[in-house]
Amino acid sequence: MIDFFIKVKQQEAQKLPFVIYRKPYKTEVRGFFQKNDHLYFAETLDETGFVFAPFDGNQMILIPKNQSVIWEADITSFDEYQFTNLEQSESPTEKEHFEKMIQKAIETIQKGDLKKVVLSRKEILDMPDFDLVAVFTKLIQLFPTVFCYCWYHPKIGLWMGATPERLLKASRKRFCTMALAGTQNFEGKTDVIWEAKEIDEQQFVTDFILENLKDLTSEVAISSPYTVQAGNVLHIKTDIEGIINKTSKLNQVVSVLHPTPAVCGLPKQAAKDFILENEDYDREYYTGFLGELNKKDFAEKKQKSDLYVNLRCMQIKEKQAHLYMGCGITKESIPEKEWNESVNKSITMKSVL
Repeated sequence: MIDFFIKVKQQEAQKLPFVIYRKPYKTEVRGFFQKNDHLYFAETLDETGFVFAPFDGNQMILIPKNQSVIWEADITSFDEYQFTNLEQSESPTEKEHFEKMIQKAIETIQKGDLKKVVLSRKEILDMPDFDLVAVFTKLIQLFPTVFCYCWYHPKIGLWMGATPERLLKASRKRFCTMALAGTQNFEGKTDVIWEAKEIDEQQFVTDFILENLKDLTSEVAISSPYTVQAGNVLHIKTDIEGIINKTSKLNQVVSVLHPTPAVCGLPKQAAKDFILENEDYDREYYTGFLGELNKKDFAEKKQKSDLYVNLRCMQIKEKQAHLYMGCGITKESIPEKEWNESVNKSITMKSVL
């Protein structure tokens, strides 16, 4: 494990691209260490490597397998980290601005132009002594059940996060995805009551995925909704799996799913337009997607792709951490409650830092 992190430090010092990650419930950490600083792109999603795609636009960056050294290491024991109760210093100006944007969204939904829109904000923290190995180690310790990663390219920047949401897992023509929405604080149990607003919001996501996949799939099955924990918050989740038609391709399924209603809204294009017009910053890779592309599974003799939505993430630049938090807005939303939800979500990353 020590050798693995020495390799990470060397790659960082040489300003060469890399990604290190740990999948949910696994003890293995994997790294793609690119041998040059070239910017490669995934054009068709038929490539092999690790893809990193933005919320808006189609410039999907690829760390190609054939241009990288791949390292793996088993996670050994770490110091026990606990979630700390952080004192929240709220900015009244930021709160007012965010709540006004949410109120505008609610009015747009009430007029019938939108069903749901996911609005987000950004917080910037000073991080003069940021150490990516220390923070990544804390991430994988605090979040054993989610996808944890640290991604770096000298021409793009450094991103890291712990996301609970899988966009798509595919092996040949079989795929699985999920509908994830609704948020409440974890208070020690997952057997909780959900309000109608959260239940409706999650159903929107499920219905959208099923409706939009029907022309690309020959078979689809879904689970009943259930509660899952991701760090210090809970969500409602429905598992969706099926078989892709012989004539359909992975990039078609991804373009249907991304951006999901859980990070964008419904109808998708109208929600996306509202976000781009009203959020006063560029999301960049927040709410984009990332993951393994066409990894060979020698045991099953298949190629597998495993992609995640880039949530609970941060960008590190110029000794500052840029944190991103989003909230699903429906006609039942209350601006102050949504602000509080965004504050709770910020604690997830702040507890790591």
